[in-house]
Amino acid sequence: MTQTTLQIEHTPHLLKSYFKALRMPTMLRESTTVARQLSEQHGSYELYLQQLAELEVQQRQAGAIARRLKQAKFPVIKEISDFDFVAIPKLNKKRLIDLAQCSFIDQRSNIIFTGAPGTGKTHLAIALGREACRLGYKAKFFTACGLANLYREAREERHVLKLEKQIQSYDLIILDELGYIPLDRHGAEHLFGFFSQCYEQVSLIITTNLPFTDWPQIFADDERMTGALLDRLTHHVSIVALEGDSFRLKTATAIKQKKGDKPTE
Repeated sequence: MTQTTLQIEHTPHLLKSYFKALRMPTMLRESTTVARQLSEQHGSYELYLQQLAELEVQQRQAGAIARRLKQAKFPVIKEISDFDFVAIPKLNKKRLIDLAQCSFIDQRSNIIFTGAPGTGKTHLAIALGREACRLGYKAKFFTACGLANLYREAREERHVLKLEKQIQSYDLIILDELGYIPLDRHGAEHLFGFFSQCYEQVSLIITTNLPFTDWPQIFADDERMTGALLDRLTHHVSIVALEGDSFRLKTATAIKQKKGDKPTE
């Protein structure tokens, strides 16, 4: 089939009206520019349509990613490329890169980051969450304490079913700082219900500073509840241990040394 060479340098008004009616803002905005460029290059009408459609798709994908990142409510921007793997030499970088492909979400598997405070658990959890958003998954960030409070408020307002429906709508939930603040009996029961609801339905990324043997203290010293929870949580799980010194402590020490340890007035 012989392709006809594009011979227009601007987009007809009627075509622009069609782009507007079809809600294709990028095609509407770029139509004249692409027409002028392809006219100079003696491009075809088929190529003109292809390039406009490609620009529209790219813009829509970028917009969708931006919306997912905003809805996830990540407290800060963290990327895997910014992580200091040298400071945590026992951490397998390749394993983290593999996890960033997010196949664990399709498998409804979980990731648990363990380690002392300041070793980068939250950094990596957020970084994986952002990668998930870019790949089309719907993610949400909570602190363990914040989620427990959210359940408490939902129970008081009799909106627990609504909250659980929202939780089921996510592909990935990041639960940060599990174990940093002890929970009362109600908080422990709420989190147990949350984990039970997510089991094989929603993937989780959890950060904690406690070994599994100390988890009963998170859940009101109820070993039976903790055992049932761990049984579900570790059924499909990747456990990533971060062993090293606190990044925050290193930074604070470096700043102090840089200032020459000057006494405050």
